[in-house]
Amino acid sequence: MTTETIETALEDRVMTVTLSREDRLNTFNDQMRIDWLEVIDEIDRNDDVRAVIVTGKGRGFCAGADLGGGGGTFDAGETRKIQRDGGGEVTLRLFDCRKPLIAAINGPAVGVGITQTLPMDIRIASDRARFGFVFARRGIVPEAASSWFLPRIVGIDRAMEWVATGRVFDAEEALAGGLVSRVVAHEELLPTAQALAAEIADNTSAVSVCLARQMMWKMLGASHPMAAHNLDSRLIQQMGKTADAREGVQSFLEKRPAQFSMSAAVDVPEPFPFWETPAFLPDE
Repeated sequence: MTTETIETALEDRVMTVTLSREDRLNTFNDQMRIDWLEVIDEIDRNDDVRAVIVTGKGRGFCAGADLGGGGGTFDAGETRKIQRDGGGEVTLRLFDCRKPLIAAINGPAVGVGITQTLPMDIRIASDRARFGFVFARRGIVPEAASSWFLPRIVGIDRAMEWVATGRVFDAEEALAGGLVSRVVAHEELLPTAQALAAEIADNTSAVSVCLARQMMWKMLGASHPMAAHNLDSRLIQQMGKTADAREGVQSFLEKRPAQFSMSAAVDVPEPFPFWETPAFLPDE
C-alpha cells in the first residue's frame, strides 16, 4: 500500500515503511499521522508481514514536526478541550502493534522524528544519523508519550540531559546512551536491518513474537516480577497446546526448519485482555 506521505514495500515477508516527504526532510504533519495509523492497521491484519523496517526517504529520517505554519504551529486556538497529540496517537498505536518493528535511522531524526521510534523494538543508526529531543528549544515539552518511553529506554539521567539541553547529537552518542543498538556505515544500514528482519521472518512463530513483544513492553510498567511470572505461566500453558509449539519442538527433533502455521492477526486476542491478571496462586 502507498499513502500520501508513507511508502510501503513488502518482500519476503518483510515490510519496509518509508517516510516520504523528501522535500521537507520527511517532517511530520497531520496527514502523516493519518497515514501512519492506516499503515499500522495494515501491518497488523496482513499475515504476509512478519517484520517491519521503518526508514526515511532521501537524506533524512524525519526532521520533526513540520513548522511551515510559523510561530503558531503548536497553537490549538481558544478551545478548552484538550486535543490529543498526534505523535502520541501514532506511538501508542505502534506500542500495540502485533509485529516487530526495526527503525533504520538514515539521517536527521529530531523531535517527533525520534520520539516516534521509541516504541519500536530495535533502532539501528547510520553513521550519518543525528538525533535531538529539541522541545525545550522550541518552547514546548516532550510529546508522543516520550516522557514514558525515553527514561525506560535510556534511563532518567540520560533522558533528562538530552531533553533539558535540547541539543542535537551524533550516532555514536546515541549508541553510548542506549538509544540505538548499533551504528553502521550508511550504505550498510538497510542491508543490516533487512538481515535482522529476515532472521525473524524465517525462523520464528508469528504468534510467539507477537506475544513476546507485548509481554516485554507491558511488563515495563509492572510493579513486581510476580506480574511477569503470572503472565508467563498463563501464556506458556496456552501456547503449549498450540500447533506452533508442537511444530517448534518437532522441527528441532527432526533437525529441519520449522513451518509455523498460526496467525498473529487471528490467533492472538484483541485487545490483549490478559494483561490485567490477578496474583498468581499455586495449585493446592
